[in-house]
Amino acid sequence: MQDVATRAGVSAKTVSRVFNDDPHVTEDTRERVQAAMRELKYVPNMLARTFREGKSAVIGIAVPDVADPFFAAVTKEIELAAREQDMAIVVTSLGNDPSLERGIIETIARHQIGGLIIAPISADQSYLARWQDSFPIVFIDRMPSRFNADYFVEDDFGGAFEATRHLIGHGHTRIAIVGDSTEVPTTRLRLEGYLAALKDAGLPRDEDLVMLGSHSADCAAQACKALLALSDPPTAVFSSNARFSIGVFPALQTMNRTDVALISYGDFTMADVLQPAVTVIDQDPRHVGRVAAERVLARIAAPTKRFRRKNVLPVELIERQSCRSRPAVNATADMARGP
Repeated sequence: MQDVATRAGVSAKTVSRVFNDDPHVTEDTRERVQAAMRELKYVPNMLARTFREGKSAVIGIAVPDVADPFFAAVTKEIELAAREQDMAIVVTSLGNDPSLERGIIETIARHQIGGLIIAPISADQSYLARWQDSFPIVFIDRMPSRFNADYFVEDDFGGAFEATRHLIGHGHTRIAIVGDSTEVPTTRLRLEGYLAALKDAGLPRDEDLVMLGSHSADCAAQACKALLALSDPPTAVFSSNARFSIGVFPALQTMNRTDVALISYGDFTMADVLQPAVTVIDQDPRHVGRVAAERVLARIAAPTKRFRRKNVLPVELIERQSCRSRPAVNATADMARGP
């Protein structure tokens, strides 16, 4: 910066003002400084800036799977919000092994981040206490355990209750749920919402229709096939997240089970143009990412010891064709009739 200042005949402080687009710099001075920057190929030293200002221009993001449609959309919106404040992001996947969470998060924390947004996978975040005074921490999708912090979660119970009640309203009494482990808070709440809707409608709980333990779209597809192989199979499936829905939908299609209704907790790419289009509980991941980023940025701008806030975000059922019963496809008969 001093070299640029010398070349342009100004002070280092003026160089900083030009770089930060200060409107009070005259046009002639701005042009001289910018010319010197180009000639010297000047770029700011962000590490030095971090030490000088006492804060980093990077927000860390940790989610279970960056490829998950929900978390990918959340991350993209956080990136956009960070960019508006001249900040960058660093993103990592936590995976599905809770024992790895602490090591991954502490590796990120040691890299001079200015804030952290995390969707945890373990049952204990008390290890974050040592970092709480170093940078703001905001949780998304899942609330923290044994740790006090801001968090933004969706109405998992209410969304699952509405999805199940909607299927019941279409005449379904054999409704299955496909999900991962109840150790995941979102899955546990969605299971509770599903069961509450059944009870509210006077329908019994059938353990054969509760298919938990999937960890991927392929596992969810196999779970769906196992459900439909039951002697008394479901007529509708509630998929507890968008990642699993990506496995459940093609499983139904390859089995020619167009008579089985489907609702996905979470929208996903192409869900609205598939045949049939998939009914979803929309979590609005862009809104989740935006409010989480705004909270982190606000905490960075004005550090405070104020009480951390709990925020439960509403979800919305978007009805499409997949929640309705349809005639089953008789592939053998179709082949017999010919083209």
